Amino acid sequence: MVLSQMDAGKALTAAAANGSTSEVQRILMECRVPADTLNEFGRTALQVMMMGNSKIAGLLLEKGADPNVQDNHGIAPVHDAARTGFPDTLRVLVEYGASVNLPDHSGALPIHIAIREGHRDVVEFLAPLSDLKHANLSGQTAIDVARASCAPDIMDLLFAHIHS
Repeated sequence: MVLSQMDAGKALTAAAANGSTSEVQRILMECRVPADTLNEFGRTALQVMMMGNSKIAGLLLEKGADPNVQDNHGIAPVHDAARTGFPDTLRVLVEYGASVNLPDHSGALPIHIAIREGHRDVVEFLAPLSDLKHANLSGQTAIDVARASCAPDIMDLLFAHIHS
């Protein structure tokens, strides 16, 4: 089946957004659509995928998707996975070279977002990999975000990583 570039991007991103692993695999393999093909909104399948589906992330990354692709707000898949609370997807992204120290346009790292959203398991995964001294554009480090979020358990976790 021959798909135009735009149709291919639409089909691949729709399958990824719907969490259809088999359809993503079929489009990548049978239709030979490159993993970073853009949809009509200029987004890749990795950017719009169902974040809780680490299998789709693995498939796309295995086929060459850029794990550090950012949208026009500087948001990369690691930011989305941190915001939505999916450590398994984060692990796959990091395994394929995603940077957890990539700031979005507000200067926030994925760990800032995970703290703000209260995803302790994500913070635990990110803490040893993140630049905990990095400040967002408001001048807040991860500890500052935890303090502002009234999350003393997360502050303790971060202090343990800073002092280790």
